[in-house]
Amino acid sequence: MTSRRAVFLDRDGTINIELEYLHRAEHFAFIPGAPQAIKLLKDAGFSVIVVTNQSGVARGYYDEAAVRDLHRYMDSELARLGTGVDAYYFCPHHPEHGIGDYKKECDCRKPLAGMLLQAAADFSLDLKSSFIIGDKLADMEAGLKADCRPLLVRTGYGAAESAKLPAGIPVFDDLLAAARAIVNESENGI
Repeated sequence: MTSRRAVFLDRDGTINIELEYLHRAEHFAFIPGAPQAIKLLKDAGFSVIVVTNQSGVARGYYDEAAVRDLHRYMDSELARLGTGVDAYYFCPHHPEHGIGDYKKECDCRKPLAGMLLQAAADFSLDLKSSFIIGDKLADMEAGLKADCRPLLVRTGYGAAESAKLPAGIPVFDDLLAAARAIVNESENGI
């Protein structure tokens, strides 16, 4: 039986300031407290895995290499703070607005759970004891479909999205507040 626990993180609006179709390092900015939240989760023994829809690839605004380059930049910035992300998964597809091979129905685009399920297979994760943190209902739905516990943050689109949530999904001001709640629960065996 797998026993590794993870916290899946949405990227835009959860880790970094929301900027539509972000793909350049010079436009990237962490939401205050996000790097500290990642460090807190890592120090508590969680795998930290980013799962992000990147329909800008599907739309032809930028390519998959630009997404990977931005993730390498994030890694370098997090490393300077003594932390990091274990893996990045992204969906480059869009069922309606994609071009070429990127215009398709897929199982990786949130609210579907494909990225989480793939990460669970790749890293032998116990999804039932894992979490997903994001700023959109689609993040919450992906987590529920993967049998993870969802937490919404009010950053990014979260303040507006909180009104759409099913009952019982906790809402936090930001990633750091959500990470503190997860670690506190983990340490107290709740």
